[in-house]
Amino acid sequence: MSYEMVSAYTLLVGQTDGEPTVSVHTTADDAWRALDRAVRERCNMRPRPRRRADAEATARLANAWRDGDPESRYWNVTTHRLPIPVPAIARAPVVVVAHEQDTRPTSRWIFG
Repeated sequence: MSYEMVSAYTLLVGQTDGEPTVSVHTTADDAWRALDRAVRERCNMRPRPRRRADAEATARLANAWRDGDPESRYWNVTTHRLPIPVPAIARAPVVVVAHEQDTRPTSRWIFG
């Protein structure tokens, strides 16, 4: 069985006095957009318009939010490389040879 490497991105945002927000994303852009959205919600800011997320601008915004209370606020975006097993579905064809003892004539018809 062969393996294909797939990327996944986890986002962790929280404060020590509450439940953290943890999410898994398929692209880095989705993870940074989710971080931007989470920080803006926590700061009561208006949502960012839909467009490509800028990782540097989002990191600056998240760091500014964290600097407001650095002892209790935290955030993290982590990249993971996951090996996914890929089954061999296109093997070489196998030739099946029927022997006389394996086959027998029948006249029975079955209708369902």
